[in-house]
Amino acid sequence: MRQPNFLVRSTVVAAVMVFSTVALAQQPATPQQAASANVLQPETRAAQALPSLAPLVESVKSAVVNVEVAAKVSGPRGGMGENPLDRFFGGGRPNGNGRENVRQGAGSGFIIDPKGLVLTNNHVVEDAVAITVKLDDGRSFPAEILGRDPLTDVAVIKLKGKVDKLPVVALGDSDALKVGDWVLAIGNPFGLASSVSLGILSARARNIEAGPYDDFLQTDAAINPGNSGGPLFNMKGEVIGINTAIVGGGSGIGFAVPSNMVRALVPMLEKEGAVTRGYLGIGIQDLTADIGKALNLPVTEGAIVNEVSPGGPAAKAGLKLDDVVIAIDGQKVTSASALTRVVALKRPGAASTLTLYRNGNKQDVKVTLGTRPDLEGISKRAPRETEESSKARVGVSLSDLDARTAQQAGFTRNEGGALITDVVPGSPAERAELAPGMLVVEANRKPVRSAEELAAAIKATPSGGTLLLRVMAPGGNSRFLRALKVP
Repeated sequence: MRQPNFLVRSTVVAAVMVFSTVALAQQPATPQQAASANVLQPETRAAQALPSLAPLVESVKSAVVNVEVAAKVSGPRGGMGENPLDRFFGGGRPNGNGRENVRQGAGSGFIIDPKGLVLTNNHVVEDAVAITVKLDDGRSFPAEILGRDPLTDVAVIKLKGKVDKLPVVALGDSDALKVGDWVLAIGNPFGLASSVSLGILSARARNIEAGPYDDFLQTDAAINPGNSGGPLFNMKGEVIGINTAIVGGGSGIGFAVPSNMVRALVPMLEKEGAVTRGYLGIGIQDLTADIGKALNLPVTEGAIVNEVSPGGPAAKAGLKLDDVVIAIDGQKVTSASALTRVVALKRPGAASTLTLYRNGNKQDVKVTLGTRPDLEGISKRAPRETEESSKARVGVSLSDLDARTAQQAGFTRNEGGALITDVVPGSPAERAELAPGMLVVEANRKPVRSAEELAAAIKATPSGGTLLLRVMAPGGNSRFLRALKVP
């Protein structure tokens, strides 16, 4: 194994350096050296030593936790081999039943609220059926997911049971961090709890093509598999990023989600379970110096409008092709991705002012933001506990109808409903002739608009009762009834 050899070599080199320093210190000074004012006395050498980070580490490491997860896997996890980024999560171990695999993994996280709120990565807890959070003081708690955002890889989980005297850390200002500033990472790499590493901020605003809102901090602090979801601290002990990814095959190249982005997401994830984003309805590209010159513009940075969606917020506000947006609500726009990120962090329905150039003339345009559609097919699903209880009781797994599934199955999104994604053989759901791909639109003659509503109807049905369901088959051309007997 080359990695252990490397570690050994590093240790040996360090030992040689220490030995050389000690040997030098122990050499008796010559009379000439003793007379020199530059000779370092022991107390002077100690005073000039690098300051220890031990007090900083001691003040924050108790709030860093290990996150152990058992997660569902339907078949092998795809795409990992093609992604240039290695996510910090271990592979799964199949349970051998041939239908559904369970992977065991371990990541990191940190406590941000004494009532038990923990921040981690979405990819750490995605598809989790069981989460255990272990603290540095030896305590262990089961946890539940409050909200996930796959597009930024951020998740909020909550400790269950009696929680008290929890250590917490605060989110700092990631925008105040400068390239070259010291940063500290703490996490659970390779299962080695509370591992600490030191580095600097190597770069800002990295786009690593992991999602539409990439704005990563890059660091050379040693982070490895298992650090995922752990904090990146500044020298004040504030969290300025969530460690998320590393470059495959790279050494000393890691990425973290900036704390300022995380801070904007946490309230929505905690209260709503998902992120609802603002939307303009435009296609944009970066303004370059050459294009700016060709358009006779006095600026070289901004976002060029090259598409306006009919009937969208931008169209209603009168935006036109080749408009160049240079600011939104007074905040400078330097690129297309910058405009995308700013709009996404605003609430739907918010009124914003776009500062732009049109035909060489600068002007302000007021726009009311819409709601970003589910372009990636990622919709808010029923809470995990509700979904699992439905499966345990009647043998059916449910999901909201997302855009991708609707198109594939021939459903229209405005119908709503609860999509059946799995039926356990021999279960009450199978006996009711329910099947994956069916869309439940009514329960006991009342409309069903989401998986959560159907799960609630199943839960409310007394034992021995029958739930009358109106369903649609894939294709959406006909509706028919099914009687689900609830044990």
